[in-house]
Amino acid sequence: MNVLKQNPSQINVRFLKQYSELKEFIKSSKKGNEIVNLPDETIEKQTPEESLEYGYSKIKQTLMQELLNQIKESSPSFFEKLVVELLVKMGYGGSRKDAGKSIGRSGDGGIDGIIKEDRLGLDVIYIQAKKWEANIGRPEIQKFVGALEGKRAKKGVFITTSIFSKEAIDYVKAIDKKVILINGEQLAQLMIDCDIGVSKIASYDIKKIDFDYFSD
Repeated sequence: MNVLKQNPSQINVRFLKQYSELKEFIKSSKKGNEIVNLPDETIEKQTPEESLEYGYSKIKQTLMQELLNQIKESSPSFFEKLVVELLVKMGYGGSRKDAGKSIGRSGDGGIDGIIKEDRLGLDVIYIQAKKWEANIGRPEIQKFVGALEGKRAKKGVFITTSIFSKEAIDYVKAIDKKVILINGEQLAQLMIDCDIGVSKIASYDIKKIDFDYFSD
């Protein structure tokens, strides 16, 4: 990379701003009057590779927060469709077009979406999606488990834009049903991993010398 060729003695934000990709990221990160603030201090005692990794981590953290902000501003029906699409993209239900569907805004006894893991629907994953600011406590999880019981289901996924309380997490560990909890941070991470709601603006290959090539 150009950064490695230059072999700079110091890498800071001022140095990195010579690259159009960082300028574009800062520009796209504006939201209203809010601007992503990157520290302008020197990154001490780091190699160029380590500094780039640090920069990538900061960019990813900001992207995750932007994703959550967008989701929170969306409608409940959009969120329900999103989580179904995400689980299908993760491989649940295979490649069938009818593998997953959202139930609709009114829900179905606490169920917001379903994933058919096989063609006949003999094995089904039930989904609940909560676009909340407040923490999800044990009572909400108990309601979801009750809805699963009504469907005679063994598997469920509860997804929220917020976080789960310790009591909620402990509760799902103690029951005989398989219930997976996905909080807001995990949701954003999975969306990035599955390329949902994001697009690539740059890609870098960092290479090193192959000493074996030069050996006799």
